[in-house]
Amino acid sequence: MSDTTQAEGFDADRPGRPEKEEGAKRFLEGAVAGDGRAAVVVGGGLAGITAALALADAGVRVTLLEGRPRLGGLAFSFQRGDLTVDNGQHVYLRCCTAYRWFLDRVDGAGLAPLQDRLDVPVLDVAKRAGSRLGRLRRDALPVPLHLGRSLATYPHLSLAERAKVGRAALALKALDLADPALDTEDFGSWLTRHGQSARAVEALWDLVGVATLNAVAGDASLGLAAMVFKTGLLSDPGAADIGWARVPLGELHDLRARKALDSAGVRTELRTRVTSISQHGNGRWRVQVPGETLQADAVVLAVPQREAHDLLPEGALDAPERLLEIGTAPILNIHVVYDRKVLGRPFFAALGTPVQWVFDRTEASGLSEGQYLALSQSAAHEEIDAPVSQLRERYLPELERLLPAARGAEVRDFFVTRERTATFAPTPGVGRLRPGARTKASGLCLAGAWTATGWPATMESAVRSGVSAAGAALSALGRPRDHLFELFEEAA
Repeated sequence: MSDTTQAEGFDADRPGRPEKEEGAKRFLEGAVAGDGRAAVVVGGGLAGITAALALADAGVRVTLLEGRPRLGGLAFSFQRGDLTVDNGQHVYLRCCTAYRWFLDRVDGAGLAPLQDRLDVPVLDVAKRAGSRLGRLRRDALPVPLHLGRSLATYPHLSLAERAKVGRAALALKALDLADPALDTEDFGSWLTRHGQSARAVEALWDLVGVATLNAVAGDASLGLAAMVFKTGLLSDPGAADIGWARVPLGELHDLRARKALDSAGVRTELRTRVTSISQHGNGRWRVQVPGETLQADAVVLAVPQREAHDLLPEGALDAPERLLEIGTAPILNIHVVYDRKVLGRPFFAALGTPVQWVFDRTEASGLSEGQYLALSQSAAHEEIDAPVSQLRERYLPELERLLPAARGAEVRDFFVTRERTATFAPTPGVGRLRPGARTKASGLCLAGAWTATGWPATMESAVRSGVSAAGAALSALGRPRDHLFELFEEAA
């Protein structure tokens, strides 16, 4: 079977929550009645869930509104026959302290463990058999010695290239992330000035950067790239250890998140789209949904930038048109189910091929026979709209080149998921376009990975934005924010 899976198409057929019919009445009563302050969070992705939990933990009565039939935003799961499929492969690093807090908060940390120590197999298909495998891994040594042995023996770069990589890493470490000038330059030009060859960019800098920034070095802001490499590779020996979900993302970002919200007293309403937001003369907010109007003392807009632009009341931002200037970047995910095991490791990265990163999703998907591989293809501008048949013709032979065991295996299923606006585009200059959590309208706050978190568009950025938005809302409500610092000081 071969077809295209559209994420929202699958979700549209999912049943709503049993209490949906009484939802309008319930959230209206919850937002208006009783003592204390009330807040409405618009958007049920990681940013919105985080903001709702943080506000509820401060004693605010919270209503969370999500237009989709599920929570999780752009990191979710759906059913395809007997398989539970993630829309795309998502990973995090040990330095992603906000997302780690989120996992703990929804009781999911044990379901998305971290590596004991960074270890990334890198296969170069262009090399002869026996010399294709290299590894990027760390030792138990202080920075930057923790990567010294790995870099010194990395077979995909020449000795001279390895030495120049080391010097560039030290220069990168010396950059001041607070310098706004970094955002005006592209990372590729900086690498060229620091002696990095095209091969070094391909085999190291883009190997990491494309997956985290969703852009090649030449298209990425130096400020964001420097943040990724300084934080992930040059801050703490274990900062880049990789973690990923061993269960479907929906288990973490939807089911467990909803349970945590319910336990915190948050009223969550799915399939509920907000049509307008306006402010009373008394400073309270009106949030309009079909058939009802919610009253709130604070509102957190945790939706994509274009949707936020359309909902923002006049005067909330000095230059709201800047939100429309924040570009987007796509991610293509290719899913292949074989009749047998063809990959003996949980994941690997690839060189000399269109394939970028390959993950084994067999156990997480519930597959009982064979093996299910997911290919994550970032910065996929040229292929995001390619027909499935064309992608099949291109990628199955590449997998056979990379994995000899795949050459005799039967392909039982091949499908793709496309996130055309997966992330904001981390282009030079994007920093000046990203707004902070506070707006000029008291009590109205912004959240989302695209806001000014200092991070690229990652799950970490989304959670950090939710904490920042909750903090801004609590300030407007005159409520203490101490618990935000206690739970997660860095994100606040």
